Amino acid sequence: MPTITKKLRLQEIVRGPDKVPVRLNVNGSSYTLAIEPRRTLLDALRFDLHLTGSKKACGMGECGACTVMLDGKAVYSCLTLAIECEGHKILTIEGLSQGQNLDPIQKSFIDEEASQCGFCTSGQIMSIKALLDDNPDPTPEEIRRAMSGNLCRCGAYPNIFKAATKAAADYRKQRPAKKNGNKNGETD
Repeated sequence: MPTITKKLRLQEIVRGPDKVPVRLNVNGSSYTLAIEPRRTLLDALRFDLHLTGSKKACGMGECGACTVMLDGKAVYSCLTLAIECEGHKILTIEGLSQGQNLDPIQKSFIDEEASQCGFCTSGQIMSIKALLDDNPDPTPEEIRRAMSGNLCRCGAYPNIFKAATKAAADYRKQRPAKKNGNKNGETD
């Protein structure tokens, strides 16, 4: 039989099964939600915070329509529990634009007509955002790899690829060159 001390430690670790307070940092704002520990990040975003840009499609991490960024990395929010995101920064499609100013990726999607029905667009954009934040000068293969987890049922891949390439060029224009060295290790 467990001692009282062991029971207290278990109670500190185990949260639920009922609703528990979960604090999320989404798009630079802090929210405290009362949710069940089994609630996915996607459901917390869509149903609790009413941020509906991330789409619920497959629910199995197969299509990428639910892609958001967690601490700068692209993740499938349908496979991520909201409770696991406490203490981390979440960025959704709603957090990309600054007022009326679109992010260069959003603008390039418009310029290159990279969305048809638009269902996959937010996931595509967030995957490209994660890539460009990590590598503002990706190769065509790196762009394809970053997009590989996102399905477009309309087949707009050529235009999505063009938009990603254009966005990468726009990102490079916005960011000053590193003084320590460029991608090839050469100094400026």
